[in-house]
Amino acid sequence: MPEGHLVHRHAREQHEALAGRMVRATSPQGRFDAAPYDARVVERVEALGKHLLYWLEGAPPIHVHLGMRGLFLRYDDPSAEPRRGTRLRLATGEVAFDLIAPMRCEPIDEGRLRALRAATGPDPLRGDADREDAVRRLLAAPDPVGAAVLDQRVWAGIGNAWRAELLFLTGLDPRAAGIGAEAAGRLWDTAVRYLALGRDAGQVVSDPDAPDERWVYKRERCRRCGTSVRTWTLAARTAYACPVDQPAHAP
Repeated sequence: MPEGHLVHRHAREQHEALAGRMVRATSPQGRFDAAPYDARVVERVEALGKHLLYWLEGAPPIHVHLGMRGLFLRYDDPSAEPRRGTRLRLATGEVAFDLIAPMRCEPIDEGRLRALRAATGPDPLRGDADREDAVRRLLAAPDPVGAAVLDQRVWAGIGNAWRAELLFLTGLDPRAAGIGAEAAGRLWDTAVRYLALGRDAGQVVSDPDAPDERWVYKRERCRRCGTSVRTWTLAARTAYACPVDQPAHAP
């Protein structure tokens, strides 16, 4: 499933290409009613954790969640034939974006939009995210930190790869509980910094000097110290941690 850095990358690219322009909206697959959005001006494209919101003038917002299989294709020739299974195409005279196999692609009314925002925790890539709220939510979560950061109600946009790398960078064992406000704030600040690097690079970046490498995620040995990486299931996902750099007793 695309993590928050990629969703924000999609939002930025599409906002730059579409905002302020009239689009032709179609559903080649026929599973989305595009008529209310056709020949309307895009106002903005917004990322909220792992969700995308499209605002078009005079129409309800479109809510998109890519899920496990969803993807976007960009065509710099908007007359290009869409791929089979394209749920939604938004095209101008210069570019077309095709949405394929999303988990959700639907109009969303004000009530459901309020509920979505209320159920979504602070997003490290949004300028309106509240650091104090992020720390409070993490400390209030009843689960270990490695489970809490995957809960989109606690923090939005974090997936398994980021969980592994951010906890490594802050020296936290995924099983740790009661980490304290200082460690929670340090983890949030690390997420803000590194997810922005990932958004700009289009991939998880946990070492700016070696952007294609990971410290522990899907590694047999820690890239820093060479110790065997521990793996186990936590919050239904494989957790990765270095027993030396992420000691179980660390706050």
